[in-house]
Amino acid sequence: MSFPIVEILGVPVASLTMREAVEQAEQWMDERRGALIATANAEMIMNATRDEELFEILRAADLVVPDGAGTVWAAHHLGYEMPERVAGYDLVQALLKEAPKRGDRVFFFGSAPGIAESAKNKAEKLYPGVQIVGVRNGYFTAEDEPEIINEIREAKPDILLAALGVPKQEKWLKKYREELGVPVSIGVGGTLDVMAGNVRRAPKWMQKAKLEWLFRGLLQPKRAGRLVALPKFVLRVHRAKKGRKR
Repeated sequence: MSFPIVEILGVPVASLTMREAVEQAEQWMDERRGALIATANAEMIMNATRDEELFEILRAADLVVPDGAGTVWAAHHLGYEMPERVAGYDLVQALLKEAPKRGDRVFFFGSAPGIAESAKNKAEKLYPGVQIVGVRNGYFTAEDEPEIINEIREAKPDILLAALGVPKQEKWLKKYREELGVPVSIGVGGTLDVMAGNVRRAPKWMQKAKLEWLFRGLLQPKRAGRLVALPKFVLRVHRAKKGRKR
């Protein structure tokens, strides 16, 4: 499959639907591709403008999906089509839902101790028959990494969900991509925390109103500083649009 690409501040974001994203991930699992999927919201894209390593990882990723209303807005503002938001959390749920029928094996890696286990229990209740073949928290040192890599390799997952936060998860997955040998790896941020019930997701009406970012800021005041990235993102995109017209 190939999708139209929209460059947002230099980050190549695919213009696709949730269904297309799921089908692409499943195709790569079938092909044993070793694909890296990134879920780019406005904050990640702004991080990439300051972090050259993250920027290059996103440029080289097999697929960057538009995770966030800001990303979809940016595409539209720049004059491109972007059919819908492909939120990382929703992408994970869609893949888990299909996994029992396909026999896909899944590994949860990241978040605080106990979170991945709770997310596993939740997944097994929501998606009977799903094979969560391993869990590992995201608290580790460089000395622990060979053991973690071996644990993931021995579990033989078809898909690895890394919840280490941006940009750590993207850098870790890129660094060990060859050693891990996993058909599809995705950086999923706080997805495991939401699944475990440790973090609430915005109500549906706020999601539809594109206010999920505000809900997170109100629920987690420590994120307030990170939300400053949003108005900066809007200004950068607007300047980029004006610059193209010159």
